[in-house]
Amino acid sequence: MQGTVATFDGTTRTGTLLLDDGTELSFPARAFDASGLRLLRLGQRVRVDRDAAGEIVRVTLPTMD
Repeated sequence: MQGTVATFDGTTRTGTLLLDDGTELSFPARAFDASGLRLLRLGQRVRVDRDAAGEIVRVTLPTMD
């Protein structure tokens, strides 16, 4: 699943994404930490990985595997 960064707080490492259908989706610090990224920019495209329960477990760039 992909979306666009709507908000990102570098201090708390949390933020929100806007999915392509307009749905707003929040992600926790642990999902950002799992990405290995150092920061996100507003408007940046990202990929979201979820676990079986639907919880966001990783936020990465679409080109990363």
